[in-house]
Amino acid sequence: MLVLGIVVGGKKLTRISTIVIAAVIALALVIAIAAVTVVRHSLPDYSGTESVPGLGHDVVIKRGDTGVPNIYADSSHDLFYAQGYVHAQDRFFEMDYRRHVTAGRLSELVGTNSEALTADKVIRTLGWRRVAKQELPLLSKSTRAYLKAYADGVNAYLADKSPSDLGLAYTILGSTVHLEDIESWTPVDSLAWLKAMAWDLKTNYDSELERAQIHTVVPSVAKVDELFPDTPKSHRPIVTRGQMNKSTLPPGSRVASKIRIGKKEAKEWATALEGSPAHTDTPRGHDTTEAAGTAGAALKTAGAALNAVPQLLGRGDGIGSNSWVVSGKYTASGKPLLANDPHLALTVPGIWYQAGLHCTTVNKDCPFDVSGFGFSGMPGVFIGHNRNIGWGFTNMGADVTDFYLEKIDGSSYRLDGKNVPLKQRTEHIKVADANTVTINVRSTDHGPIVSDVLADTRLARPKKTDAETPRHAHDVPARQPQFAVSLAWTALQPGRTADAIFAMDTAKDFSDMRSAARSFAVPAQNIVYADTAGHIGYQTPGKVPIRNTVVGGPVPSNGTWPVPGWDSDFDWQGYIPFDQLPSSLDPKQGFIATANQKVAGAGYPNYLGSDFDYGYRSQAIRDKLQNAIGHHKKLTRADMSAIQMSTSNEFARTLVKHLLKVETDKFTGEAVDLLRNWDYTESPDSAAAAYFNAVWASVLKHAFGGEVPEPATPNGSDRWMGAVARLLKHPDNSWWDDRLTPNVVETRDEVLEHALSDARKELTASLGKDPDDWQWGRLHKLELKESPLGGESAPGIVRWAFNGGSHDVGGTTAVVDATSWDAASGNYTVTSGPSMRMVLDFDNLNRSTWVNLTGNSGHPFSAHYLDQLPRWLKGTTYSWPFTKPAVDDAATDTLTLKPDGS
Repeated sequence: MLVLGIVVGGKKLTRISTIVIAAVIALALVIAIAAVTVVRHSLPDYSGTESVPGLGHDVVIKRGDTGVPNIYADSSHDLFYAQGYVHAQDRFFEMDYRRHVTAGRLSELVGTNSEALTADKVIRTLGWRRVAKQELPLLSKSTRAYLKAYADGVNAYLADKSPSDLGLAYTILGSTVHLEDIESWTPVDSLAWLKAMAWDLKTNYDSELERAQIHTVVPSVAKVDELFPDTPKSHRPIVTRGQMNKSTLPPGSRVASKIRIGKKEAKEWATALEGSPAHTDTPRGHDTTEAAGTAGAALKTAGAALNAVPQLLGRGDGIGSNSWVVSGKYTASGKPLLANDPHLALTVPGIWYQAGLHCTTVNKDCPFDVSGFGFSGMPGVFIGHNRNIGWGFTNMGADVTDFYLEKIDGSSYRLDGKNVPLKQRTEHIKVADANTVTINVRSTDHGPIVSDVLADTRLARPKKTDAETPRHAHDVPARQPQFAVSLAWTALQPGRTADAIFAMDTAKDFSDMRSAARSFAVPAQNIVYADTAGHIGYQTPGKVPIRNTVVGGPVPSNGTWPVPGWDSDFDWQGYIPFDQLPSSLDPKQGFIATANQKVAGAGYPNYLGSDFDYGYRSQAIRDKLQNAIGHHKKLTRADMSAIQMSTSNEFARTLVKHLLKVETDKFTGEAVDLLRNWDYTESPDSAAAAYFNAVWASVLKHAFGGEVPEPATPNGSDRWMGAVARLLKHPDNSWWDDRLTPNVVETRDEVLEHALSDARKELTASLGKDPDDWQWGRLHKLELKESPLGGESAPGIVRWAFNGGSHDVGGTTAVVDATSWDAASGNYTVTSGPSMRMVLDFDNLNRSTWVNLTGNSGHPFSAHYLDQLPRWLKGTTYSWPFTKPAVDDAATDTLTLKPDGS
């Protein structure tokens, strides 16, 4: 009976289990069906007919295998109306997220979140949207009309839709915060995006802060400068001679002057920069910038606040691009080839949106026949080609920001010995399901004060010196002023960049392109150009400040260091006139290569900046082009794509030469042997690349980890490569000495030996004992995350739905295929890289090629959310149909928008 009981009991358990399993399966099916219903509910229709209000005539939208829309319309109004419509179809949540970020309203969307609130405070302080509002009336009538038509198209798609109708992201957010109805899109929403773009591409301000932060623990300016070396002379600039015409100086501007300041003024400036106990009894390597009585506290807090801004395009030394163009003289087709791959943050969805904009009849009233890459939320094409010309962009790296040390006395700031009233305004930040937060924004004539966005900076007072005597003694206030830091930035002045985008889209030749570029205020860029007539060219557009040369100060006055805000001699003196910016048409060498390196050679008279890329990528591109030309090889599209995927590491050759001379133990030597026969390429399966990069991170840690304050911790960028390349020539330089090891003075070879040993131990732990089994890609991961729902705090199911997975990749920092990583982070995860790749063929534009990072859609579970990623990972591309017959041949879906009531 016992046995029977067990058997009977077993049968009962089996039956119960069967019932439970069936119920679970049924529940899972119900959940799955509901999930599919929710997901499909927000996916747009790409085929059929839709009636919409506000159109003049029918608009036809054709999409191919990748879902890229080619829009055909009878008028410019209908064309941009339809572009707004398709952007809203595919990427409205992204647009709405960006709109909230750029307006300082992210807390309205995501609710109570300290990071979001800090970002809102900073962006409200900078006033991105305020400036965008000021720009709108400055734009041409046609540009305002295009922006309005675009907004109308967005709003036509939004009509009668709830948030959950527009994307799964709203359904997820709606489970945690109450979502208001979606507000209408406006032209200012589009213009505010240009501020975000300019912010992430401004480049210099990190280096300016880092110099000052390092100086708080390193008294010698010369020693600080060793970490910011000049570009190697062997790395060529973009152009060797710039154009300059003094007759084009705009009315009211003045050329920079050379001014010598007095000893007292110089000491006052030096005290502000040096004023840290680190110069007396505080050991190097300890962060002292919070010490009361220093400007360092204000500078550090300013940096922390500005770093809180969300990275919509990406941030840091890895942000850059490659773009080059080759004359038909050296191509197989006899016509130019142009390549471009901007290096930005790698996110899902990718930053770029691909589209073709075609007037059915191109004429004065409807002049558009253009295709390329743009941004959701912004009409027009930013990078691409029309039927006559094509262009690519790389970031110029001009110095367009300055930090001013301000002396604040109550509601005033000091300027030339007098008190000047601060400009103040109140900002109210709404927080979803929480109380509104109010902040007070203060500004000087230089710009907003960014050091008091975080709470405790107002307590930083300058140290009293004998240089406090102002120009007018009777104007001295009775109390000691406080230090603050204001930010001067070209993008905080209203400009007409939006005009430039549409003018570029319709340009017919180099002269038209330059005319368009005149309006391109921010961000300062390098434009690489080619046309179907066979010309190639280059133009620098953008507002670049003119600064006085102030002689006699403790550090340069050229924008590389914070400067005294209390002395008007340090104020900007206007901007370099457009006709004095570097430009080149059909250079004799037959090609132009830009990769964020120094723009102009020594003969160029204007100051553009000092913190350009150090030229490892640009010189690699130049060398490959010159080698092909020297061997009489006619270049093809495939050659251009191959250069884009190059992972050859020039800096590795320099460092490995010294590493191989270092004596090591047998265990470490097994790893060092990998470097002896390495070809210096950073492929994902390379064991040598894995070891080299681990050694490089360890070199930085041992040489500088205890030497510089945390905000300036070496990240392994090309600037650090340039610094180390020079220091390698001086084995006893004091930078090699680790000050955290008392009574021991290290030299170069000791640091290198420690690095080799530590890297061997690290990779043995993470990749295994046998060095031959190591692979760079197992360390160097591309982690595609969506913002704001793909972060680590999100539930796993949400991250699975929205993120794009983890992928082993090759490349590294400062190679052509620049998948950069941060050596200070403790891992090798990709921080930025090629956000798209394109090659334009001016023999037949239909044979041009392109690939986006992820896909055109922003909807998880859409066929076009990640469909381009496999080719991006492999380094292959898609054909790029442009003419109407080519687009028709590739079309798989056709959507017709009809005027309402027709």
